[in-house]
Amino acid sequence: MIVARRVVSTAQSALSEKDMPRRREVPKRTPQPDAIYNSTLVSKFINCLMVDGKKSVSERLFYASMDQLRESSDDDPLKVFKKAVENCKPVVEVKSRRVGGANYQVPIEVSSSRRTSLAIRWLIGYARGRSENNMADRLAAEFMEAASSRGSAIKKREDVHRMAEANKAFAHYRW
Repeated sequence: MIVARRVVSTAQSALSEKDMPRRREVPKRTPQPDAIYNSTLVSKFINCLMVDGKKSVSERLFYASMDQLRESSDDDPLKVFKKAVENCKPVVEVKSRRVGGANYQVPIEVSSSRRTSLAIRWLIGYARGRSENNMADRLAAEFMEAASSRGSAIKKREDVHRMAEANKAFAHYRW
């Protein structure tokens, strides 16, 4: 009788039960609040803004855009930033579902963590596509427009809502 032995690599054996549980949900990790504003939302934004692991560069860009917001508006820049993120959060989105050989765009509600991450992703993406001179200017302009409910990120949210409204007849395909 031949018994096959399973060779476990050192990388696999280094994983413990707390790293990758098989029976329960992995707990969400929240980032540490940032040093200046003491906000986890700001630190999430900075982490999403980061490219190639250069966190100090993304922090410098974000704080420079906040300084520009402070100069251009008489309101608190953190309030403007939070209002911009809040205005960009989608309530519903569509997901593709295959039923009987046909694909349907099924509208579903968006969880709160996904709402925040989509809003941050849209703000950063549309800020990168703007034509201002540097990224701090682009971020500040996108924050101002989103806080006043206009701009590209707001248009994206409205497009997502419009798609969900157009496909609400397929809501019974939700899973």
